[in-house]
Amino acid sequence: MFELRRLRLLHELALRGTLAAVAEALSYSPSTISQQLAQLEKEAGVPLLAPEGRRVRLTEHGQVLAAHAARALDQDERARGELESLHPGLAPVRVAVMQTAALAVAPVALALLAERAPYLRVELVELPPERGLFELAARSVDLVIAEQYPGHTRPHTAGIEREILGIDPIRVAIPAGDAARSLHDLRARAWVMEPAGTAARLWAVQQCRASGFEPDVRFELADLSAHARLIAAGQAVGVLPDLLWGGDPTPVAVLDLPGRPAREIFLAQRTSSQGRAGIAEVRSALRDAFPTTRRDAAG
Repeated sequence: MFELRRLRLLHELALRGTLAAVAEALSYSPSTISQQLAQLEKEAGVPLLAPEGRRVRLTEHGQVLAAHAARALDQDERARGELESLHPGLAPVRVAVMQTAALAVAPVALALLAERAPYLRVELVELPPERGLFELAARSVDLVIAEQYPGHTRPHTAGIEREILGIDPIRVAIPAGDAARSLHDLRARAWVMEPAGTAARLWAVQQCRASGFEPDVRFELADLSAHARLIAAGQAVGVLPDLLWGGDPTPVAVLDLPGRPAREIFLAQRTSSQGRAGIAEVRSALRDAFPTTRRDAAG
């Protein structure tokens, strides 16, 4: 009989690609991972790993067993969900949130949960959407709040379901008192944007190109609060979502983009965890915490 803990290690290796990455994600040493996978090979009676340079790869047998491991983990999660329905709060709910959701949605949701389900332990980690969705598939978190920009859909992953929370308008942010009146007026300015490769960066660059210029990206920062500070100080301009302000007065001036675009904010969850009562409580609180005007606009 295969041990579920070892099957999870094989599943993690199939997702993350290296023993070092698995060890870091699960807080084990690489030698411990290697020992456990070697034991799994003995249980399987066939080679599961093969050396490839300084790394290892899954053999054909390893790939087959990794697929079975994913199904076994799904079934384990369903069983735990049934137990949780009889014992609310049995397990914590781990939520990955992007920065703007951490600022504008999470505090309200946690306050609601303190009233509705005080027995429930909720753990938050701030992760960019790309990383959060990956960790959801890897079972490191139970829920993800992520975003999708107009015309830039995110890939759908088998076993992951999504629910739209609402929409969030995106505008050009400029220093207060700036004379610019359109995106094209900012073609010679210094820009602050998110790191290369993120959906937000790709989308922002496309808006500039559609307006006839290539942005001079001098500042590359993941922290949107730092974007706002640079812009307020007159050192840059940028594209920022309304959710960043959380309903507070903005320290910058904002201009509408052509067509008044908005990003879609969504919740993602593994289908195998749908039976978990704690996750359902958190989802309900997140829905109610999302700013009403943006949620209504989504409909």
